[in-house]
Amino acid sequence: MLFKSLEFKNAYGQKVKIIEIPVLEEDNTYRFMIQLRLEAFIAKVYRSRDVRTVYSFREYLKKVLKWSVYKQIFKTDVLKNNA
Repeated sequence: MLFKSLEFKNAYGQKVKIIEIPVLEEDNTYRFMIQLRLEAFIAKVYRSRDVRTVYSFREYLKKVLKWSVYKQIFKTDVLKNNA
């Protein structure tokens, strides 16, 4: 799975980085939901006075999504015979 990161300055002028943003295919059923969650998360981080400079979108999704949905989004393919 591919991940993106995003850097910007928040409302208080601090440089902020959001990491582990999943890149989903066009036909993925969770694409729209992830896009909306990302917009809400960016708005939350933008208004935050927290001194943190790096936020993990994956950790945020782990907190707000049902575990079965989270596993579907971040599923990892297990390779057979260490291939």
